[in-house]
Amino acid sequence: MWWKPEAFASKKEALRCRMGLIRAIRAFFDAQEFWEVETPALQTAPGMEPHLWAFETERLSPDRIAAERLYLHTSPEFAMKKLLVAGAPDIYQIAHVFRNAEGSSLHTPEFTMLEWYRPESGYRQIMDDCVGLLRACAENLKIDTYSHRGVSADPFGAWEIISVCEAFETYADFRLEDVLPENAGGEREAARLFSQKLSATGLHTASDDRWDDLFFRLFAARIEPALGCGRPTILYDYPISMAALARPSPEDPRFAERFEMYVCGIELANAFGELTDPAVQRRRFEADMTLKEQLYGERWPIDEDFIAALSQGMPDSAGIALGIDRLATVSYTHLTLPTNREV
Repeated sequence: MWWKPEAFASKKEALRCRMGLIRAIRAFFDAQEFWEVETPALQTAPGMEPHLWAFETERLSPDRIAAERLYLHTSPEFAMKKLLVAGAPDIYQIAHVFRNAEGSSLHTPEFTMLEWYRPESGYRQIMDDCVGLLRACAENLKIDTYSHRGVSADPFGAWEIISVCEAFETYADFRLEDVLPENAGGEREAARLFSQKLSATGLHTASDDRWDDLFFRLFAARIEPALGCGRPTILYDYPISMAALARPSPEDPRFAERFEMYVCGIELANAFGELTDPAVQRRRFEADMTLKEQLYGERWPIDEDFIAALSQGMPDSAGIALGIDRLATVSYTHLTLPTNREV
């Protein structure tokens, strides 16, 4: 039981580390005159990610007759973007978020997420924020490197800034461009070609593998373990099919303005140059919910208020979500994330 003094004693330093991170995060954004915001955790739609699960509840009317289905948010993203439509400047939020059917050393049903958005900015500016933030947190904690399970990453030196295609070629000797659906004659043919090439590397494939399945199998086996080792990594420009909330890259529309930040082999953050076209956004949401229904027999409602906000006009913006608990994990080497039975 975590609340017994002898059990809690081993967690005190981890808690101090986490407190220091929260202070450093607020100081970093406050110094840049960001507004700190707090949006409702109860939403009509929890998100549109096909592979996430939400906690569902009901809001009763005062007479307890009528009920409205609501969800605990998996991210404050939609609500924060509505604030950008309303005219808010640079904003950040430290929020508790909820994801059902989670349970591992890096995934828990409730955790703390930092999200920030910059209107009239691009995802390159968010990359710069990531560098500044991780350096500021390390300075506040008086640590020279981040570390996890014997792997370290120095935030003060040069970072690895690498595209997804470059990472596949560097770490897996695999040309991802050759199997993109846009290059290989559609998703089915691209998946067939991808499977054929992947089998030649010795990795398992199956007849019902989708293109995304093959991407993540190779990524998890050969690429992700190498990211953020020795120095933090920013992995940018994902295939457009893997970024439902990001706008296409102006240099190559086969890819999206999306990046992830890795430290010590752990993904800490996911960022987008935000999609602002309501019609395209609706199509992507519908496609994701169709996939969710095909895979799991369930679909979530689209947040019509969010689509209406995009129709009103959202400025060109960039934003990111960062897991504070994961950042704490690489900041304090003895820290283990809580389960649903621990604090």
